[in-house]
Amino acid sequence: MKSEPFFSGRRLKIARILALAFVILVISLIFVYRDRVQELSSYGYPGIFLLSLLANATLIFPIPGVALTFAMGAVFHPIGVALAAGAGAALGELTGYLAGFSGEAVIPHGPAYQRIQGWTQHYGKWMILALAFIPNPLFDVAGAAAGALRMPLPRFLFWAWLGKTLKMLVFAYAGSVSIDWLLHLLP
Repeated sequence: MKSEPFFSGRRLKIARILALAFVILVISLIFVYRDRVQELSSYGYPGIFLLSLLANATLIFPIPGVALTFAMGAVFHPIGVALAAGAGAALGELTGYLAGFSGEAVIPHGPAYQRIQGWTQHYGKWMILALAFIPNPLFDVAGAAAGALRMPLPRFLFWAWLGKTLKMLVFAYAGSVSIDWLLHLLP
């Protein structure tokens, strides 16, 4: 006898509604408190984590999280910045994943989404890793595709974290090196 998946029927509908409500809540809070977000950078690595989480939790209003990572790489140790920013970015991408999980009605069905959904379905974790590493606005679409395809959440988070952390490491070291380079140019 084959057992029914936990998220099916009524449970799936409730989970989708709760996921959509969570996404709307997070985006609304980020929009309302956008002016206070910059203050978080004064809190060091936890502030970097929170700023990166917020920057990646937006689906409609993109916030340049890599610019923050670049700047903080000049102030703090680049590896610590990358780890904090990568973890925050991966968790922030839950909004895209949950938007996809919440149902096909909230996902744009354009050609870009169809292509990325096909790639995500075919390549899975490697697609998540690649799109998380490459600076691009398409990762929200990949996260939505992963959620719609019911990619296991731990797998999605791990590969998103790995790709985001590697990307943030590049930007943090670039910020660290560029500040040193600029300081050597000054007399």
